[in-house]
Amino acid sequence: MTAGEAPAVASPRDAPGGTPGDAAGPFEELFEDAPCGYLTTDDDGRVTRVNATFLAWSGHRREDLLGSAFSRLLPVGDRILWSTHSAPQLGTTGGVSEVVAEVVAADRTRRPALITATRVPARDGAAAEVRIIVFSAPERRAHERELVAALQRVEDSENRRAAAEADAHRRALEDPLTGLPNRAGLSAHLGSALAGPAASVCVLVLDLDHFTVVNESLGTAAGDELLVTVAGRLSAAVREGATVARLSADEFVVVDRCEDVERARSLAGRLLEVLTVPVVIQGLEIVASASIGAAVTVPEDRSADRVLHDAGVAMHRAKARGRNRVEVHDAQRGDAVVDRLRLLGELRRGIAAGELRLHYQPRVRLHDERTTGVEALVRWQHPVRGLLPPSEFIDLAEESGLVRELGAQVLDTAVQQAARWARDPQHATVEVAVNLSTRQLADPGLVDAVTAALTRHGLDPHLLVLEVTETALMTDPEAAEAALVALKGLGIGIAVDDFGTGYASLTYLQRFPVDELKIDRSFVSGLGVNDGDAAIVRTCVQLAHAVGIRAVAEGVETREQLDALVEMGCDFVQGYFFSRPLQPDALQEWARSR
Repeated sequence: MTAGEAPAVASPRDAPGGTPGDAAGPFEELFEDAPCGYLTTDDDGRVTRVNATFLAWSGHRREDLLGSAFSRLLPVGDRILWSTHSAPQLGTTGGVSEVVAEVVAADRTRRPALITATRVPARDGAAAEVRIIVFSAPERRAHERELVAALQRVEDSENRRAAAEADAHRRALEDPLTGLPNRAGLSAHLGSALAGPAASVCVLVLDLDHFTVVNESLGTAAGDELLVTVAGRLSAAVREGATVARLSADEFVVVDRCEDVERARSLAGRLLEVLTVPVVIQGLEIVASASIGAAVTVPEDRSADRVLHDAGVAMHRAKARGRNRVEVHDAQRGDAVVDRLRLLGELRRGIAAGELRLHYQPRVRLHDERTTGVEALVRWQHPVRGLLPPSEFIDLAEESGLVRELGAQVLDTAVQQAARWARDPQHATVEVAVNLSTRQLADPGLVDAVTAALTRHGLDPHLLVLEVTETALMTDPEAAEAALVALKGLGIGIAVDDFGTGYASLTYLQRFPVDELKIDRSFVSGLGVNDGDAAIVRTCVQLAHAVGIRAVAEGVETREQLDALVEMGCDFVQGYFFSRPLQPDALQEWARSR
């Protein structure tokens, strides 16, 4: 076998339209004629495929190997090491690299080899498999000696050595995926900018919102494609002399000269607009957004660490306040991290002390304008800061894990109130919708908790609707499907909230047992103003009806928006045009007045 690094040999399962054991065309030729031995096995170690290179090197016949244990090709000592060390490592880490072993050839001679193996998990209906590459150790060593000799010849040339050193230095300061400066490169650029004339320097830290959803639902290749697109857009949007760097997985930094905070805010706003232009990846249109924090150096402290820290703090504040926004660091303001920790402790105590309040926003059926349901929306009656909206604390609860406790209390209170209305002959029977967070949907105790609340308060399950976001569905589709099927089995309604802002496709929408599709208010607000938003809303209504579910529009505030939704055939609406979220008594008064 020809020595060298492991070639990127395509398994038959990677061939378009192919199945294991049925590769076609160039993929079969690549597998068979690879310059190294290549075998695949199932999880039990049984050989499922072997290429011609291995057969020629070992002398074995294909029919003798297929179905046999790979470890039988190893002598007893190596077989024990493979079974006790390499095979368990494959199960835990997914790979072993260049294991030194001997392979017993057909003539019973032992041939030294280097074995590399990778386990590919089951996917798309195909079973898991282990891919094994076998190198002839003597040929590999000979090849390495050739490489060393070639390197020594290169090093004899001063010009080539200098070029290699310059390239290595560049790579040390450069992100390999995007070609932007990495963290080390950013430090060099930022240090140079701060060492220049005493002009103000602004730093923007951009963190992509919900980037993990792209990675987990479409794969890391799609995530990488999105990162490269973002890097290109940022680089094209800044002026010459500015620096764009990639700090970590989905975090970017922009360094530029800014006269004041307002210039920094303007630059951040322009970058945010550039990022929200849709990008098509794997046939899906994705709208990226980012949370951006900005900071400007002050004369008394021009250190790189300080301004980068301040911009990062502002970025986290942008995420906490709803994402897809810009926050500018205020030098007069206290440390936001400390404030968040303090607020988290107050929220934990507030939940225990019963400081959460539920307001209810009515949902109106369009064809007769009757109130058929309400959405329960949580508020926090803070003892000092007064009544706080969800934007002030929900993200904090989600990030800390406190949202499970908060969500359980909201669910119980909403079910209790719905049961009171159902027993009141003077109150129309309505559905009550309650939002579920991503963490709640992933909680294995969710179904039991919902069942217990319904039983405790005696509420008919069909009067409860649970709302989940697209993001929650796509975080772990299998777990989400199992939970929703179980909840649907109780007789509960299921709604997809904020539709249009995530990454769900028609296939996923059909997959889940959904009764309602709630169109996000950001699109409804553009009706009569933005033709693009109108097209999106119309498409969402048609999509809902195509799969046999109700279409609900959120955030309706004007008669023009309402008339447009009637014309589109939307089923239900809610928003300030009819009513703000109200406390239970105020809601009853509102209902009587209608």
